[in-house]
Amino acid sequence: MSDVEPGLISSRPIHQGRIVNLAIDTVRFPDGSTGELEMIRHSGAAAVVPLLSDPHGDDPQVLLIRQYRYASGGYLLEIPAGRPDRPGEDWEVCARRELEEETGLVAGRMTLLTTIFTTPGFTDEQIRIFLATDLTAGQHKLDPDEFLDPVVMPISEALERIRSGEICDAKTVCGLLYAAGYSLSR
Repeated sequence: MSDVEPGLISSRPIHQGRIVNLAIDTVRFPDGSTGELEMIRHSGAAAVVPLLSDPHGDDPQVLLIRQYRYASGGYLLEIPAGRPDRPGEDWEVCARRELEEETGLVAGRMTLLTTIFTTPGFTDEQIRIFLATDLTAGQHKLDPDEFLDPVVMPISEALERIRSGEICDAKTVCGLLYAAGYSLSR
């Protein structure tokens, strides 16, 4: 092992986009060697597992959204999620806004479950996953590129859809599995 600290040496911007920025980073690896890595920088996001019934009940009802995702080649079942409106926005504020905009629901209680790196091999994107309970009616406000429909099911069915491969969105899989463990462990 080298005595040199691994990390960024320099960064060369390639593309500055609306959602992501691409750069070629020159980095020092743990053994002291250097190399170039393509890096996608992302603002991060907040995602929400909305439970429509008692999270400590036998089989809580979860609200998912069926959303068209061009990159996946079709529709995915997902938990509501979105990016901050501005740099430094509080993650719970972001989660509450996205929940209301995408589902028309307001959370009486929002609990941070975990934070995940989506694909740390090439992006710094992190998603904070929240559990939303004590839901009441609010206002829908979809973005122009959002095409989604609500889908309600017992969490046991959602877990079965993960097992079958029907639910394969990473934040949704993590959120549902974490929420199922959270609700069962309390």
